[in-house]
Amino acid sequence: MKAPRFLALFAIMATPYLIHAQAPHETTSGKLSAKSRLVGAWHLTHIDSPNPAGKPVSEPQPKGMLIYTRDGHMSVQLMYPKSSNTKSNEYVQDGYEASFGSYDVDEAKHTITHHVLGSVTGDRLVSRDLPRFYQFSNDGHLIIRSTNPAEHWSVTWEHY
Repeated sequence: MKAPRFLALFAIMATPYLIHAQAPHETTSGKLSAKSRLVGAWHLTHIDSPNPAGKPVSEPQPKGMLIYTRDGHMSVQLMYPKSSNTKSNEYVQDGYEASFGSYDVDEAKHTITHHVLGSVTGDRLVSRDLPRFYQFSNDGHLIIRSTNPAEHWSVTWEHY
C-alpha cells in the first residue's frame, strides 16, 4: 500500500520539473527561439519546383510530413501522386521521399542543417549534411529552401 502512495507523491512532486524540461525555449527578448518554433509535426502545404528556365511547373502536389523533436532529431516523408510521373533522384525513390537523422539550427544565418542517418535513397543521402534556409511566414507557415544555388525548390509546411 505504501508504494502506490509514494508513486503518487513522486508524480505530484516531479510534474513541475517535467513541465519545465518540456517548455519551449525563449530568447532574451521573450520570443520563442527558431528551434522552439520548429519543434513538432508539420504537414506539407505546397512545393514550388520551377523548371530549369525558372518557370513554375504545375504538377499534382505530394502529401508529406516533417517532424522536428526538441532533442534534435528530424524525419521527413513525402508521397507523390502516381499521376505526377515523379522520377527518382537523390531525394526521391519511385515517388516516395523519406529520410531521418538529426538537425542543427543557426538562427543568425536562418539555416537548418539536416544530418541524414537514413534515407529511402540509401547511399545518395546517408551521411550527408543538407543545409537549408528557413523562414516563418506571417501566418506561421515554415518555408524551407535549399542553400544549393543549383536547386530552386521551396517547400511550405503548416504546423499540425
